[in-house]
Amino acid sequence: MKMLAAARLEGRISAKWSSNGHRWRVEPRALPVDDGRSGWLRWLEPPGAYRALAGKVRVDCAVVGAGFTGLALARRLHELRPGWRIAVVDAQRAGTGASGRASGFVVDLVDFTAALDAEDRARYVRVARAGIAELRRLVAELGIDCWWDETGWMRAARGPRGMRFLSSWPRLLEDFEIAYRWLDSAELSQVIGSEFYQAAVRLPGSILIHPGRLVRGLAAALPPAVDLYECSPVLAIERGASFELTTPGGRLVADKLFVTANGYSQALGFGARQIFPVFTFGSFTRPLSEAEQASIGGEREWGILAMDPMGSTVRRLRDGRLLIRNTVHYTRGLRLPEAVLEKARREHRRALLARFPSLAEVGFESTWSGLMGTSRTRLYTFGELEPGLFLAGGFTGAGIAQGAIVGRLLAELALGEDSALLRDQLALPSPFRMPVEPLRSMGGWWLVQRMNHAAGDCL
Repeated sequence: MKMLAAARLEGRISAKWSSNGHRWRVEPRALPVDDGRSGWLRWLEPPGAYRALAGKVRVDCAVVGAGFTGLALARRLHELRPGWRIAVVDAQRAGTGASGRASGFVVDLVDFTAALDAEDRARYVRVARAGIAELRRLVAELGIDCWWDETGWMRAARGPRGMRFLSSWPRLLEDFEIAYRWLDSAELSQVIGSEFYQAAVRLPGSILIHPGRLVRGLAAALPPAVDLYECSPVLAIERGASFELTTPGGRLVADKLFVTANGYSQALGFGARQIFPVFTFGSFTRPLSEAEQASIGGEREWGILAMDPMGSTVRRLRDGRLLIRNTVHYTRGLRLPEAVLEKARREHRRALLARFPSLAEVGFESTWSGLMGTSRTRLYTFGELEPGLFLAGGFTGAGIAQGAIVGRLLAELALGEDSALLRDQLALPSPFRMPVEPLRSMGGWWLVQRMNHAAGDCL
C-alpha cells in the first residue's frame, strides 16, 4: 500500500511536534469555533443534548471530524466490524463545520476534472455517483427531511469568459450521458425571474439539498454502537503503541486514527502539503413576501452554479429565501476579522441587486463563512499517512457526494477490503504537493487576491 507521506514530516509544517523514536506528539495550532452564523443551521430547531468526551475511553477506531466524510466513515466501519468500538469526535456540534455551511449542490461532474485524462475523469464521476446513490439510499431509509429536490439545477454564464466555458459543457455532458437542456436568456429568465445571465444548461435529475438538515439527520441516525463526542476539541494527539487524543474533558485511545476535518486537517498537523484551507462566504435574505416573489416570477425553487470560476452561486429556497455565495479569503491563522465578513456581505449585496434590482428593500438575515479544503489541482487527498493513520479531505466545494462515499472507501482501505470502486479511488491522481512555509502562505494569499479581483468582473 502506498502511503501519502510520513505524518511526522507533515506536522512539522503546520503544528507543534515532538518525537522520540517511533513516538510523536502534535498540538493543533488552531481549532474551529462555532460563530453561530451559518444560515442553514440558524433556523433549524436546536439540536438535542450532546455528549462530550469525559475520562479515558478505549476504542478500536477514532474519527476526528463529524461532517459528511467522518459520519460515512464511522457508519462503514461499523458495518464491516460490528463488534468494534468506534468513536467520532468533533470540536463543535456535528455538521457545524463545512458540511453544514455548503451551498447544497450535490454534484458528480465538476469543472476541474476537465484537466484529467478521460479515464481519471470517468473514475472521478463513478466515485461521485456512488456517493449520490448512497445519500439517496440513506435519505430514504432514514427518513431525513433535507429538502431533497431533483428538478435540476443549472450552470449559467454571463460575459465572454463564462460563455466560453458554458459552450464546452454540452460535449462533456454527452460524454457521460448526462441529460441537459440548453436555455437561452429568455428561457432562463422564465425559470429564475432575472435577465442577468446570457444562457444556461439545466441538468434534470441533479440534486439540491438543505445541507444542515442532511448532516444533522445523518449524525442523529448513527448506529448506537458508534459513540459521537461533540464539543470536544482535540488539544493533542500522541502516537505510541496506539493513538491518544486529549480533549478538555478526557482522553481517547485508539488503535486506528482517521482525520476527516477537511480544511482544518492541516491545523491538526496532517496534510499540510496537500490540503490548502480557504474561507468561502454565503448570505441568506429574509424570506421574500408573496408580493416580492410574485414580482420576480419564475419557479419557487432553483439553483445556479456560475460557469465562471469566480461567479456567484445563487439559490432560491422553498422557504422564500435567496442564497448568494461568492468571495474567498485566505489567512494562515484560520481566524477571520469582522471586516472580511462585512466585505463579503457587500459583495453578496452587489450580486443580489445585479440579478434582482426590484429587491432593493430586501436585506440579508445571515452572512457566514466556512472553511473549505482545496489543493493545487483541486483534487482531494485520500489514503494512509503512516500505519494506522488515515486522512481524507480537500474536496474543493464538491464534498457532499464525494464525502459520503470517500468516507466509506477510507474505511474499506483501512480494513483491507477490495472493490472496483475502491480501485477507482486509489487510481485517481493525488494532489500536487505544495511548498513549505512561508512560500505556501505567500502563494495562497497571492492566488486568492487574484481570484477575488477576477470576481469583480463576473459577480
